[in-house]
Amino acid sequence: MANPKHLGLLKQGVEQWNMWREQHPTVQPDFHEANLSGASLRKANLSEANLRNANLHKAHLRGANLYDADLIHANLSHADLVRANLTGALLLGADLTGANLTRANLSATNLNRADFNGANLRGASLLSATLVRTHFDEANLTACSVYGISAWNVSLKGAIQSNLVITPPDTKESPIQVDNLEVAQFIYLLLNNERIRSVIDTITSKLVLILGRFTPERKVVLEAMREDLRQRDYLPVLFDFEKPASKDLTGTISTLANMARFIIADLTDPSSVPHELATLVPSTVIPVQTIILEGQREYTMFGDLRRRYHWVLEPHQYKSKKQLIAQLNERVIAPAEAKAKELAQK
Repeated sequence: MANPKHLGLLKQGVEQWNMWREQHPTVQPDFHEANLSGASLRKANLSEANLRNANLHKAHLRGANLYDADLIHANLSHADLVRANLTGALLLGADLTGANLTRANLSATNLNRADFNGANLRGASLLSATLVRTHFDEANLTACSVYGISAWNVSLKGAIQSNLVITPPDTKESPIQVDNLEVAQFIYLLLNNERIRSVIDTITSKLVLILGRFTPERKVVLEAMREDLRQRDYLPVLFDFEKPASKDLTGTISTLANMARFIIADLTDPSSVPHELATLVPSTVIPVQTIILEGQREYTMFGDLRRRYHWVLEPHQYKSKKQLIAQLNERVIAPAEAKAKELAQK
């Protein structure tokens, strides 16, 4: 049971309690099994406190210091833990259902977050918890129930994330477990939402990434090729390199390339395209169909890419927009689709 003296001091108010803590820094507060449901404990210094089996349902703990606190089997359901510091806290079997762990929208300071660095949450319930910019660095999340969480920009450096249960607790089906908190909600939606599965299947089977540097006189060629691909039920995505690509843009292109059915790269008057192909091709095993205006030569290193990676196809030379569109299906799309099917079989 809780220490009556400690409980009485805390109920006098956070200001009085924090003053007492400063005067007695070596005393470990004891709130074991205390009923603190709905209590106003904002910015309370509860570091190293014994809150095992305590009832903190709907407690206001915004900005509270719960460093190294013992919260084993504590009821923190629907508690406000925004900016709370739970570094090193023991939360084994704790109930955090619907708890708000969101970072406050105030400033960029590292203090404006819920901090679970090094905390042990093994078997805790995070059902429907809000986790926005919450820090779980080095935390143990093994076997946590995470159905219904909202997880955005969560920091999980060194965290143990094994056997996270993504199915509802009252389901009659066998529990489904994953090992990544940030993708847990996505995996659940993927398994239980036919529309999402259909959208993903459509994207990965129809997306065509087009890379090139198109001068004004050849813009009409690009637009004609995109329109033809659309008419054939593809989803063309264009990157027109008027200047060297930034690091962020390169990352975006890499992400899209891994989702694409195939890539079309124009080697005519190349600028950033050689760099992008050198980055994408070795790590992205999807067909790369190149095209080039007749009379121009491939850049020097392209031959090496073709020899090393069989998914880089022979360039199709075109004389004009009219010829390119007339031959697009036979000389560009068909070889890329054939290679895609070959790669899928392997």
